[in-house]
Amino acid sequence: MPSVLISGASVTGLTLAYWLRHRGFQPTIVERSPGPRGGGQAIDVRGAALQVVERMGLLEPIRAAKTDLRGMSFVDSQGKELSRSTEATLTGGLIDNDDVEIMRDDLTTLLSDAADPECLFGDVITSLTQHGNDVEGTFRRSPPRRFDLVLGADGLHSGVRRLVFGPEADFVRFLGSYMTIFTVDNFLGLDRWQTFHAPENGLVGVYSARHNTEARAMLRFASPELDFDYHDVKQQKDILAEHFAGVGWETPRLLDRMWEAPDFFFDSTSQVRLDRWSAGRIALVGDAAYCASPRAGQGTSMALVGAYVLAGELAKDPADHAAAFARYQQVMQGYVGRNQQMARDAAAGRPVSEADRADAACAITLEDYSA
Repeated sequence: MPSVLISGASVTGLTLAYWLRHRGFQPTIVERSPGPRGGGQAIDVRGAALQVVERMGLLEPIRAAKTDLRGMSFVDSQGKELSRSTEATLTGGLIDNDDVEIMRDDLTTLLSDAADPECLFGDVITSLTQHGNDVEGTFRRSPPRRFDLVLGADGLHSGVRRLVFGPEADFVRFLGSYMTIFTVDNFLGLDRWQTFHAPENGLVGVYSARHNTEARAMLRFASPELDFDYHDVKQQKDILAEHFAGVGWETPRLLDRMWEAPDFFFDSTSQVRLDRWSAGRIALVGDAAYCASPRAGQGTSMALVGAYVLAGELAKDPADHAAAFARYQQVMQGYVGRNQQMARDAAAGRPVSEADRADAACAITLEDYSA
């Protein structure tokens, strides 16, 4: 049974673990956080990704956990409503589509329960040495181990990519803004609703989550590229507090709650672009290989599809990983390119319609892979 080390226990890594085990591999996940990560924004499962979760037997549980948001409002700095859109108008009338919006942590819980992988929580890979028939990995806490393959599913700031392919600056392209997501109490009493305020060069929003029992705050701002440590949470919160000082509506209250948020996330909107997603017995998948940025609204779907395709290609001939990695990139290349271009268009202020997003979500076929 070929052994596979997966770096990262989010959507990509958990989906990989499920499909690799399903196809006769022995996956192990190493994850920096001390346990499953909570929090995160509302994300969409769209297009080809719906086929992936259906083949995992998770489509109905995912639909049962959907956000069921009804619409959104924009308000001025005093909280006066400026506009209101219902779900029907937000989707251009495409209310009969199959897309499912779910909170990121609800999705990862379902994936984790389905995959039930061996996990090395609270640990990171410190080195990877490729030998003729395997890869030796060393870790910050765990003893060294050897694996047949290593797959980097560890996001925009991938440690596997840095160790194997080179420094982050060679591959990450900044798209002009920063965003944060964190959990707050539903202090506005929102009922399956989103409310936003748009100060100059920014956005401040709150939307209800988990059947209105909590809410998520989302703040975004345009900026030149900043120099910050993405492991230094206090520094990130200081950046937000300084940038949004004096902004009206509920922004001061959100900034107060930010300091105590248990699941604070802050990062740039950036893309990852590499010519090759593999080197020897090591490959990248999901955001580590081809992050499109939140501007595309397709990151989760790309993660689900990429993990499924990679596992499927490896299963065709487990002894020939090089051919499997090459086929995986060939199959995914057009789909990735379409979604990355859409994100660049959005970041540049060019219009991206719901029809554009729907077309990009379906720009790949999965008929070559059986469940």
